[in-house]
Amino acid sequence: MEPKIKIRFAEKADLPSIVNIYNQAIRSHYATGDISEFTVEQRVTWFEKFDNDFYPLYLVEINGIVLGYCSLSPYRPGREAMATVAEISYYIDFLYHGKGLGSRLLEYVIADCKRINKESLLAILMDINPKSIGILKKFGFEKWGHFPDIIHINGEKAGHLVYGLRLNKK
Repeated sequence: MEPKIKIRFAEKADLPSIVNIYNQAIRSHYATGDISEFTVEQRVTWFEKFDNDFYPLYLVEINGIVLGYCSLSPYRPGREAMATVAEISYYIDFLYHGKGLGSRLLEYVIADCKRINKESLLAILMDINPKSIGILKKFGFEKWGHFPDIIHINGEKAGHLVYGLRLNKK
């Protein structure tokens, strides 16, 4: 029987699953610049900033189990001229990497950008994350910037990349 994949907006009750997945990314030392893991309580304020009509937090689940999420956040918050730009971040449970969940999630989120009036997406990631770079390229993101060797993580240096996608190209 085919597993039932569902994408939906996150609810506060999903926060333990979201935090668990993000903490996996922290432990990987290549998927986020955070070094210390978070508790659910520490992420409540972060969670409450999302709004389904402007900057949603999406989940992907199989048979009711949350296995990944994608957030759209303001780029340069408070600057009205940049309201149609969003920063995109996505994380999949490490046990489910390579199973197509990230692609399904990104496809859904990119399609939903028309509803929430986003014209450009920016992904800001470390240059030591080839899997994330690969999925971004798969969806048409292009490298718009690189800040070499500015991140100190796990005793090493890494660069910061900016990948962009222009939606509704004219």
